[in-house]
Amino acid sequence: MSYYSDAEKKLTDGMKDVSGNYQKAMMHATKDALLSFCRQDDEFAEAVAQGGSFKDCMNDVAKGVTGGSISDLEAYRRAVQFYFKGADISFQMTIDLCASVKGETAAPKILDLADFF
Repeated sequence: MSYYSDAEKKLTDGMKDVSGNYQKAMMHATKDALLSFCRQDDEFAEAVAQGGSFKDCMNDVAKGVTGGSISDLEAYRRAVQFYFKGADISFQMTIDLCASVKGETAAPKILDLADFF
């Protein structure tokens, strides 16, 4: 049985109850990240579907954020741990130097450190 639909409904419906400036500012991106994680792992989707409210989750995410900011990665980590204690997330960024010319026939540029000296 897939719990994704239940988790999606719970998070989407729960957005109307979220209050607080920090919570509201982060809720859309956090919900999207949680749903992405739910698609990756049905056990996590089950934990979201059967766990606490999205409002409580967002309050937990925003805890201690005063006058400053929190990274997206930390916000998502806190949200994941709200629903599944002991879980963590990993993040990978890559650079694509040819992204603006995708589809063109030009050969990709290989960077040589010697070009910078």
